[in-house]
Amino acid sequence: MIDNSELEPINSETVTHKTLKEITAPVSENLSEFRRFFKDTIRSDVFLLDQIVRYLIRQKGKELRPTLVFMSARLFGDINERTYVGATMIELLHTATLIHDDVVDEADTRRGLLSINKIWNNKAGVLLGDFLLSKGLLIALEHEEFQLLKVQSRAVQSMSEGELRQLKTAGLFNMTEERYFQIISEKTASLISTCCECGAVSTTDDEEIHELMREIGMNIGIAFQIRDDLFDYGAYDVGKPTRNDIQERKVTLPLIKAFEQAPKRKSAHIRALMKKRKKTSSNVEDIVDFVHQNGGMESARESMYEYANKAIDGLNTLPASDAKQDLADLIHYVITRKK
Repeated sequence: MIDNSELEPINSETVTHKTLKEITAPVSENLSEFRRFFKDTIRSDVFLLDQIVRYLIRQKGKELRPTLVFMSARLFGDINERTYVGATMIELLHTATLIHDDVVDEADTRRGLLSINKIWNNKAGVLLGDFLLSKGLLIALEHEEFQLLKVQSRAVQSMSEGELRQLKTAGLFNMTEERYFQIISEKTASLISTCCECGAVSTTDDEEIHELMREIGMNIGIAFQIRDDLFDYGAYDVGKPTRNDIQERKVTLPLIKAFEQAPKRKSAHIRALMKKRKKTSSNVEDIVDFVHQNGGMESARESMYEYANKAIDGLNTLPASDAKQDLADLIHYVITRKK
């Protein structure tokens, strides 16, 4: 039954807490078909490559990005082959970037399993990432999906620029709120934006709709990244945090917001702690306490709701449908997820 009412703004009192399984139920069959499509796409007759790919498939994540593609497509028509091609291209790109990130970060694990570079080596990780990127190009060309390729190529450029921009900013320790939002828009939100745009491209030729979904996806992506950044400082509803961002000297929104509200002398002390390459557990907890005591968590959470509501506002310009409510439920999940 379609609910004809306008979607309500999201805040701490109105967020829903459906499970991811409940939220993805409307596209569960599409996700099953997508997995088969994806698996067939990356199959290889090179023994070592096929061996690594088989292991890679075991590292299945939440599949948020293909879910976004399918849910966006359903807003404007029926899911079709173009939708599956778009979702597969995005998953290939996303997986390749994760593997390359693990090599750069010298990560030992990924999604609870040993990382590709840990089991094999860095060279194998880089080459597998390259293989997946090339598969994404080939599937687009084989299906003559030049518009999907154009949309996703913009995302690749944006993600690369964001990584390099963050690298430079981290070295100079001059992160500002403006730079932070620019970096996360490029690094994280650009791909989520692409998911929503590709879904729309697969079911409608309306360019204004494509632009609308790109903007909705950008706002979802920014809210998604802020939620991630809250985890490291131990958000009230999150399990034991890793503190990775703090150890890696990454200045994110909770800390930026705390700096804005704290006394200058105290801020200077915390900046000095953040610059240390090797922090003691006491150093780390001092930084966390500083963020909590100076309103960093609350301010960052308010920003997260702000961007989630920008996405909801965009959805409210569309006609009422079950598909619209389904995507709204996914936005609720993005900002309430526990990891």
